[in-house]
Amino acid sequence: MLGVNKKKVEPVPVVQPNSQISEDILLKAWELMCTAKALTELYEANKEVTAKYVHATSRGHEAIQLAMGLQLKAQDYLSAYYRDDSILLAIGMKPYELMLQLLAKRDDPFSGGRTYYSHPSLNRPDMPKIPHQSSATGMQAIPTTGIALGIQYKENTGLLAVDENSPIVVCSLGDACITEGEVAEAFQMAVLKKLPIIYLVQDNEWDISANAKEIRAMDASEYAAGFKGLEVRSIDGTDFYESYKTIEEVIKTVRTERRPFLIHAKVPLLNHHTSGVRKEWYRDDLEEAALRDPFPKFKKQLADSGIEELILDALDAKVRKDVQLQYDRALLADDPRPEDLFTHDFAPTPVTKEEGEREPQGKEATVMVDSALFAVKELMEKHPECLLYGQDVGARLGGVFREAATLATKFGSNRVFNTPIQEAFIIGSTVGMSAVGLKPIVEVQFADYIWPGLNQLFTEVSRSCYLSNGKWPVSAIIRVPIGAYGSGGPYHSSSVESVLANIRGIKICYPSTGADLKGLMKAAYYDPNPVVMLEHKGLYWSKIKGTEDAKTIEPDEDYIIPIGKGRIVQESNTEEHTQTITIITYGMGVYWAKNASKQIKSQVEIIDLRSIHPVDTELVFASVQKNGRCLVLTEEPVHNSFAQALAGRISSACFQHLDAPVKVVGSESLPAIPLNSTLEKTMIPNADKVSVAINELLSY
Repeated sequence: MLGVNKKKVEPVPVVQPNSQISEDILLKAWELMCTAKALTELYEANKEVTAKYVHATSRGHEAIQLAMGLQLKAQDYLSAYYRDDSILLAIGMKPYELMLQLLAKRDDPFSGGRTYYSHPSLNRPDMPKIPHQSSATGMQAIPTTGIALGIQYKENTGLLAVDENSPIVVCSLGDACITEGEVAEAFQMAVLKKLPIIYLVQDNEWDISANAKEIRAMDASEYAAGFKGLEVRSIDGTDFYESYKTIEEVIKTVRTERRPFLIHAKVPLLNHHTSGVRKEWYRDDLEEAALRDPFPKFKKQLADSGIEELILDALDAKVRKDVQLQYDRALLADDPRPEDLFTHDFAPTPVTKEEGEREPQGKEATVMVDSALFAVKELMEKHPECLLYGQDVGARLGGVFREAATLATKFGSNRVFNTPIQEAFIIGSTVGMSAVGLKPIVEVQFADYIWPGLNQLFTEVSRSCYLSNGKWPVSAIIRVPIGAYGSGGPYHSSSVESVLANIRGIKICYPSTGADLKGLMKAAYYDPNPVVMLEHKGLYWSKIKGTEDAKTIEPDEDYIIPIGKGRIVQESNTEEHTQTITIITYGMGVYWAKNASKQIKSQVEIIDLRSIHPVDTELVFASVQKNGRCLVLTEEPVHNSFAQALAGRISSACFQHLDAPVKVVGSESLPAIPLNSTLEKTMIPNADKVSVAINELLSY
């Protein structure tokens, strides 16, 4: 069946190790193993109730998980994946709490009923910290490695003491997900930076119905050999004694030597992949797997060590009774209320009004790229928890647009550093950095190259606050140079705001002047949520004719603009003219609009959104209602775009005030922007094209 070679396997002999593990720990481990087994069996016996929401359990994995969970401390960080309920029990979670998540109850301590069983997020002072865990296998490797990177940064800068109790990070993975490219990015950074992290790989040789022989050329221990500096331990994960002692040795080493390890534990999968994908549908190795059950093995080891079986059986019986009582109680717990749906999409921001001086006296105008540089410099001077990293932002270059010039020289390579070409790591690591109290500013070199990072942005970054019920918002700034400029061609010219706007849980800024860029950068820093800062390359130096106004007086250090507040660039005069128009735009569109309306300025009101999400609909709707005509201007192709969606909202909200259909102007709907300058000019908007559209609308 499925190409899996079926063979008869003799039971593995149980050998009592020479153990120094205390009897208290052994009995605690036995009690928890009984608990995990009882949970699995109770869920299966009540599957008509418990299978309403998909779940998986640790059955077969209990020994290695308990050995790890029992040795973690409150200062540690843990990434526990969807089969890790034994780890959760070992760190102190109660069956009742796990059941609240199983049944998607309102008081589910992890997500408030929003996500699956054993998808934990925990931020309690007396337990290891667990940032939001998703279902996307392997994706947890990058955020968790980001935690270790953040801890190392704090230790290197004196923000965190280094001693025998220094925190460690544990990332739990299934062996099948090791083939994910993002796991390789995490391993690469762990060995490159020598991070204090343990990758715990539980290898049950199954990826749903695909067996290891079908889907991998090597196991995790063999794969890890390619990452120089990642020390590996391969063990029998069904043996609690071997697992405990190995983990004890590895944890002690990582706490003191601050370097990465991988523990590869072989285990059987004794339960279903999930409650919705049942083992009997595709497995032909169940009899073989049952011979490796850690439960009878551990019981025999304990009995051989002198602990009476009566004691062990009594604990088992007590646990089963208690689990049943907790289940009965969980069934009666409240479900979430409809209004609970709308909480924690974003953490509240303290920035609610424009403050500081926008145009201080005695200053000369500054190019936009320098306004960004000065904003980051001021933030780093004031906040030691602020750091900047990405491709080529280090001291040698300071960014391909020189947007980070001098920063590494001033603040050191520990705070401003280059990463490998790893967009997924750059974006996803912000989750871990934020979890340890840092504020990362990271850079994707061009908008065209954000695509490898979208998995992390969508799966991990954007959903962390909402699915952790507000416990783990991701506070980070992701800088993205964007837009067509100077014949950049098909891989350095794209606009991507529509894709980003469809990722709920992130904020998106798109400033058009240096002053706005600096004010929004400050707002993004103090915002506890992830903010993508789109910075148009063509506005950085105001070299394009007609964009001179992007160069502005540099605001003072205290200047800040709330995200989601647009500005009136140019105001129409409805008393002087009976036919006026509102142009809603952002980025380069501001200058196309200004240049197109030079001869009829008093008839054209220009609104610069300054942010894609949230949108200042109050300002937009008020302007459209005032002028009765509206043009939405974007650099993106029009069809299926953010601009087209905004035009729809305007049509709906302002219908009674409109004297003409809402029009959208943007680039031609083609796959890419060509390199040739004539073709580029033909594809994207310009002032002449906008002028034609203005005249069409004014003619209604």
